[in-house]
Amino acid sequence: MYARDMARIATPVGLITISGDAHRLDAITIGGEGDEQPGSGAPVRAAVEQLRAWFAGVRTTFELPLAPALSVRGEALRTAMVTISYGDTLSYGALAKIAGSSARAIGQACARNPFPIVVPCHRVLNAAGTLGAYSAGEGPATKQWLLDFERRGRPHLLL
Repeated sequence: MYARDMARIATPVGLITISGDAHRLDAITIGGEGDEQPGSGAPVRAAVEQLRAWFAGVRTTFELPLAPALSVRGEALRTAMVTISYGDTLSYGALAKIAGSSARAIGQACARNPFPIVVPCHRVLNAAGTLGAYSAGEGPATKQWLLDFERRGRPHLLL
């Protein structure tokens, strides 16, 4: 058993909580309350640094040790989401074709994504090109903010 580690950072989309241990991240959540905390382990501290850089507009991808998905299929869907470039979007159906899956499976993977922003499920839209659902933060409003931020492609100061 490894000691749990946790950090919290204030961001333009609300408080982000990062949890993990000495080896990997287990979850990132958007929303909630509490004070900022730096974290103590290398994976959590790296996530704090990389998320701050993302919100500052100087990072567009992440290199973090994530807990594996619960299945090989889940890992493949997660990997497919990560291939959507910063500022780009794909529909559930288009991503499903790339991943050799179904739009429903992509939607379920997005809804269960334990690593919002890092695994960019916010970049997946419905067939009409509109937002659809988003399970992190304030839901579709958070998804819209993230997409707008990436489309602007310019730095945004942390709160």
